[in-house]
Amino acid sequence: MTVQFSDELRKTVRFLGRVLGDVIRTQDGDAVFEQIEDIRQASVGFHREGTSAAAEALARRLGALTLSDTVRFAHSFACFLQMTNIAEDQLQRRRSRLGEARPDTLAGALEALSEAGIGRTEVAALLSSALISPVLTAHPSEVRRKSVIDRQSAIAQVLDRLEAARGRADHEALERELVRQMSIFWRTRLLRPARIGVADEIETTVSFMERSLLPATPKLYADWQRTLGREAALGSFLKLGSWVGGDRDGNPFVTAEVMRQALRRQSRVALRSYLESVNQLGAELSISTRLAEVTPELRALAEAAHDASPHRADEPYRRALTGIYARLAATYLLLTGEPPPRRPQHEAPAYGAPAEFRAELQTVLDSLVAIHGEAFAEGTLPDLIRSVDVFGFHLASLDMRQNSAVHERVTAELLRKAGAADRYEELDEEARCEVLLAELGHPRLLASPFTDFSEETRKELEILHTAAELRRRYGPEAIRAYIVSNTTSVSDLLEVYVLLKEVGLFRPGPPPRAEVFAEPLFETIPDLRAAPQTMAGYLAQPLIREMLAPVGLQEVMIGYSDSNKDGSYLTSTWELHKTSRALVGVAAEAGLRLQLFHGRGGAVGRGGGSSFEALLAQPAGTVGGRIRVTEQGEVVANKYADPELARQSLETLATGVVLSSLRRASEGASPTVAAAMDKLGQAAMQAYRQLVYDTPGFADYFFQATPVSEIADLNIGSRPTSRQATRTIQGLRAIPWVFSWSQSRTMLPGWYGFGSAIARSGVSLGQLEELQQSWPFFATTLANMEMVLAKGDLGIAARYADLVEDKALSASVFGQIRAEWDRTLEALLTITGQSALLERSPDLAAAIRTRVPYVDPLNHLQIELIRRRRAGDDQEAVREGIHVTINGISAGLRNTG
Repeated sequence: MTVQFSDELRKTVRFLGRVLGDVIRTQDGDAVFEQIEDIRQASVGFHREGTSAAAEALARRLGALTLSDTVRFAHSFACFLQMTNIAEDQLQRRRSRLGEARPDTLAGALEALSEAGIGRTEVAALLSSALISPVLTAHPSEVRRKSVIDRQSAIAQVLDRLEAARGRADHEALERELVRQMSIFWRTRLLRPARIGVADEIETTVSFMERSLLPATPKLYADWQRTLGREAALGSFLKLGSWVGGDRDGNPFVTAEVMRQALRRQSRVALRSYLESVNQLGAELSISTRLAEVTPELRALAEAAHDASPHRADEPYRRALTGIYARLAATYLLLTGEPPPRRPQHEAPAYGAPAEFRAELQTVLDSLVAIHGEAFAEGTLPDLIRSVDVFGFHLASLDMRQNSAVHERVTAELLRKAGAADRYEELDEEARCEVLLAELGHPRLLASPFTDFSEETRKELEILHTAAELRRRYGPEAIRAYIVSNTTSVSDLLEVYVLLKEVGLFRPGPPPRAEVFAEPLFETIPDLRAAPQTMAGYLAQPLIREMLAPVGLQEVMIGYSDSNKDGSYLTSTWELHKTSRALVGVAAEAGLRLQLFHGRGGAVGRGGGSSFEALLAQPAGTVGGRIRVTEQGEVVANKYADPELARQSLETLATGVVLSSLRRASEGASPTVAAAMDKLGQAAMQAYRQLVYDTPGFADYFFQATPVSEIADLNIGSRPTSRQATRTIQGLRAIPWVFSWSQSRTMLPGWYGFGSAIARSGVSLGQLEELQQSWPFFATTLANMEMVLAKGDLGIAARYADLVEDKALSASVFGQIRAEWDRTLEALLTITGQSALLERSPDLAAAIRTRVPYVDPLNHLQIELIRRRRAGDDQEAVREGIHVTINGISAGLRNTG
């Protein structure tokens, strides 16, 4: 299997590379192609031989490029790397089509669970009350334009069709189409000419939902139903979430109107899909009452449609569907403000809720199954009913998010101007909670239309009023969660309910009721450590317990990015693990279930890595069939670029949840092991903070030895890269922090501190070797770190370090980085029993090895272009070249942000 993967990947990459090469030769001439090919072969030779002569040959060829040649060369290698990604994704799709009972499929999970005495009944019971929700976010580490992603998808589709082609004529026609698509791709601009806005992010995110998630999800449910058996009641546990248009934390461009735009766009996609399916069913179900019976309920639905066409007088299914289409068309007009794409036969009232639409579809299905049998239990109609269950009229639940500091200022102003508390900001925590609980205990509102508020307060109140309006319009599932960034206290959560009360989304009791729930986000190491105490204090409040009793659970979001930036990869990973386990106990003490929301990014330094392995590594009892997880940046396209990839990604996520919830918990987190991990975490954090926060001049080193400044100038997101205008590590967002280290191939957030932790903690290597073999958490932690190190390159990182003006600072800081790299690499190989990185993961090694000869030259070019620009060369070609290299390196490394 491994040899097959490596061989197939190499074969497909060569094929796509040959087609791209032919396109370059045809469009740009032999000389350009030969120049690109010469450098490519020199780079491959350097990696194959690793000699100084090979390195000099590569450097000589790169140094001979003119500026215009440099930009064109960077563009070509970025394109070649995208071809590599297409090839790898095609192999993943092929695996999915084989339908094997792999460990990360539901069939594979059932097989594994049956060996432990757990059968289909237990799995179906778990899924009946489950929630599995990937939440798409717009964090800016996706450097590709939507147009580029679209072209890649078109090439991938032709490649899939080529694989299935029969006969020479079909094959030749598809090869011509591949050349046509490749020609368009070669001439498609990789970079955005202007910074994208939130509207662009909404459009891009919704396009993934429309292209992949919407069609893939009901098909996946149908597969699961067959796997579990028709008798199993399979609940619609898979739900889609989004932050795009609702996440205001640090993004001043997310407004009330943007929220309306997001849900209107989402609704348009869902309803258009439903209209198309209903129209298709109307064309298909030509069953006549002259030849078959129908149920009384179906007959009544057909008559209620008032379809006067004599051509359908004896076709009750078509008449019923004509009425359903008319009602759905009216709903489309109501919710989107646009006429439906196909006019209905007659006017009808809009549906008041998705449940009404679903009920009428179910009437049609029940009649078909009752009269004609199980042949109708699968197909367009059951898939449509499942889609309505999953997506409603809103497509994806839109989370709201804002920083606790904003809530504090707005609440203080409302209290002050209402005469309820003059100096709320100066109160201690106990006094704040007392004031807030008093406000939540009676129906008085604080805001008045006759009061003059600050711009910030007016904006926040307008957004809250809009949230209430959108829930009434699109349904209660459209907005359910309010994420509170930087939660450090009970009052941070109570403030949100005071604000929600102003718009009717919280209503005082008895009993108190909330329609949108405040959910804490614990991000830094100190906040994670304090989270159990914070939540215990929060859930001890009688008002909160009474409010949460009907739902029976509390969601808590844990942040991987800032905890890593705060205290190192190893420390962050362990503190997240400990906090998750502790929060389960806190929720149980309050008579509630815990639902964790994992704020993971694409890079390992932001919680990335295999989501399947990460789920299996979760502490016992922390999943319980319910989980939400962010899908950010370039990971969205990597997982959901087409329906087949989406289907595989969703099944992997669901299977991980099933196994993590039902498998017997593995040993590992005993008191002895926990004590050892505490020592490791403390030592790693000390080493990491000593470098990042305690080394004089480190911020200067970072800003000069990585392309962070150039990334800030790249039009890849609507949010600023820093929270503050100053050049500090503290003020920098976690995304550009990780992204910049990835570009320089240092990968520091994904490994730094581990080597020192092993050397200083006193924990024996023998104990760690045993844990690596027996404890999924520790094994997954090391596997992710190993992948990061394999993608890193300290030789290239040293060249970035040479960009630092203060050579003494550069030598000092990079010397510490190199020493820690050596310690980490030695410790990792010893613990895993390997002589080289990825020795036991040959598929991943092959995938990285295929890319590296294309990535390295882009790094070398980027360094020279950055040097020129920082020396004062303001030519647009220099700027463009830097940004194209960023694009290409990101494509080559894939999970970089």
